[in-house]
Amino acid sequence: MIKAVAFDIGETLIDETRIWSRWADRLGVTRLTFLGLLGAMAAADRPISGAFEIVAPGFDVDAELAAWAAEDPDGLRENFDAADLYPDVRDCLAALRAAGLRVVIAGNQPPQAGPALERMDLGADLIATSAGWGVSKPEPEFFARTVEACGCASEEVLYVGDRLDNDVLPATAAGLGAVLLRRGPWGYLHATRPAATRATAILDDLTALPALARDQQIGGRIL
Repeated sequence: MIKAVAFDIGETLIDETRIWSRWADRLGVTRLTFLGLLGAMAAADRPISGAFEIVAPGFDVDAELAAWAAEDPDGLRENFDAADLYPDVRDCLAALRAAGLRVVIAGNQPPQAGPALERMDLGADLIATSAGWGVSKPEPEFFARTVEACGCASEEVLYVGDRLDNDVLPATAAGLGAVLLRRGPWGYLHATRPAATRATAILDDLTALPALARDQQIGGRIL
């Protein structure tokens, strides 16, 4: 029986389009170019940093972030706010809570992401980031911490994310159920791969998730 649902953040709860568009502007390339390169990284199983390296070889992300913060201290820069929340998130989380399920948000994010999510008043029981925990996906310790945050056994937790490598595969290896969300470039690409059958279910959005958690549907299919 599922007692808790845990969520990834980027391209699961948060639409990252504006973030990457601001990066494109910062790098001086068209938004289409940079977004296309991110898609290429997803298709080639390369890290996001590869897109920066292609555009600007030797690019120092940390140095650029510091310069950007000095120039635009009040801007969002590489961050997000409530305007970036996917429109199905609030209703989904509210339905899960109404069904008596614990809701946890836990993903690979920098320190400022936690407070940003807290300000959205999503009604989650706990919000955690890799920066706060000091461990990142796909490390087994991240999912052990997630299970601990959920306060139940691993088999009673569903982890929802948009990637096989960071979400579905390490979550199932840790004994959790896992939902693959077809959202963002990784979500669409990874849903076509044979390993996607390892997911408890593949969803187009979060609308069907409360029923999935409540009724214990399984099968790795698009609902």
